[in-house]
Amino acid sequence: MIPSRLSIGFFLTNGCFWATCDNDADISPPYINNNVERIVMSLETTARLLITCPDKPGIVAAVTGFLYSHNVNINTLDQHSSDPEGGNFFMRLEFQTPHLDISKPALEKAFGEVVAPRFDMHWRIHYAWERKKMAILVSRWDHCLLELLWRWSRGELHCDISMVISNHPDLREAVESFGVPFHHIPVIKENRHEADQAMLKLLDGQADFVVLARYMQILPKEFVAPYSRRIINIHHSFLPAFIGADPYRQAYERGVKIIGATAHYVTEELDAGPIIEQDVARVSHRYNVEALKDLGRDLERQVLARAVRCHVDDRIIVDGNKTVVF
Repeated sequence: MIPSRLSIGFFLTNGCFWATCDNDADISPPYINNNVERIVMSLETTARLLITCPDKPGIVAAVTGFLYSHNVNINTLDQHSSDPEGGNFFMRLEFQTPHLDISKPALEKAFGEVVAPRFDMHWRIHYAWERKKMAILVSRWDHCLLELLWRWSRGELHCDISMVISNHPDLREAVESFGVPFHHIPVIKENRHEADQAMLKLLDGQADFVVLARYMQILPKEFVAPYSRRIINIHHSFLPAFIGADPYRQAYERGVKIIGATAHYVTEELDAGPIIEQDVARVSHRYNVEALKDLGRDLERQVLARAVRCHVDDRIIVDGNKTVVF
């Protein structure tokens, strides 16, 4: 029996589900096993379809009808039109595959031949059980890094952290305590090219996307190009305000009444990539630069974590230099 006041939670750590409760009452094993089994089965059978195309009538009917014809069940469907008259149409679906009547490659091939050409679609299918590999780049500030490691260890980020790379050795112990490999690659003016090449060599085949968790180096285009729309940066201002270095001092000197943080995809232009997530906090004339930094760090870690989760869960469609985030 489960007491009526007992609160049970489930979380994922390194691929295993665990149960927690808020008191010492006995928990019936069948209850836990059944719930864990349902959660695991959901992850193992969930697929996500993302679509961009010119807006016109019949898109939703064509997509859902195709999936229905192959015996899949749609869990969620979100859509957005930039303009019903001549704009672009965006859609994200989650559907279950346990009763799919053809193989997954055959489903993708059929969709690409039957549905996509009719509407000039750009589309992709992701499977939730195929965990993305995330690499994190960091310098000395640890707040964003530790937030990601903690959320990952709790199962809030359904991905694998393949490595952390830093241009300083300071955070090795903290990273390795989570069982994550740490690589120290010093970066100075004289060895910049060699350092970038060393990082790219480490990342090759080991990272589906890269997160800059307050990595205080500008990445060259040779680094950015192979990971187009797959490098997420946290900038410590409410972009497009205060681009570049020391934005908190810039904000202080302007006497701002709000400060913010912005997570965005990295492009060759500094702090100008498509914005994924933002947040702000109110401040006053009483805040000096250090007080702004203290408040801003909390914004930075939360904004970056939300952006990473959206990327991991395939909720982002890039439209030019903007994003649609479902």
